[in-house]
Amino acid sequence: PAFLGAMIGSLIRPLGGLMSDKIGGARVTHYHTLLLAVTTIGLGFICIAARNATRNRTDYYGPFFACFMIIFYCTGVGNGSTFRQIGVIFDKTLAPPVLGWSSAIASFGAFLIPQFFGVFIANKTPEIAFFIFGGYYATCLIVNYYYYFRTGAEKPC
Repeated sequence: PAFLGAMIGSLIRPLGGLMSDKIGGARVTHYHTLLLAVTTIGLGFICIAARNATRNRTDYYGPFFACFMIIFYCTGVGNGSTFRQIGVIFDKTLAPPVLGWSSAIASFGAFLIPQFFGVFIANKTPEIAFFIFGGYYATCLIVNYYYYFRTGAEKPC
């Protein structure tokens, strides 16, 4: 099932763009980032509960797996909606290089995130990585809300 996450994220990405065209990139990004933050923090608690379980640890696999599939769904839709936002926020001369830069940073994240998790897994505290990422997503949510989503935002999209 390891390929499912990448497959879901890749296949669902166009849906993020379509939803953004219909209801707005900031709105789609906002709600999917909120779901991403909540699910990621939930994964941290699932890790704690599984580690502290005295029996039936495998019972946590279903919720753990489901949360990861939600995360990959959210990242796919969020990728599509964020790229839509870039096209609205930046003028036609700046949007292409910003899209390229965003793609480069995203691909670097695909290298860094497993490294980051590796450190915490080696220390037997993977929940800390989930809480850190949940906090990061929460800050992304705040930035998106303030600059692009709220009523009176300077660059609504």
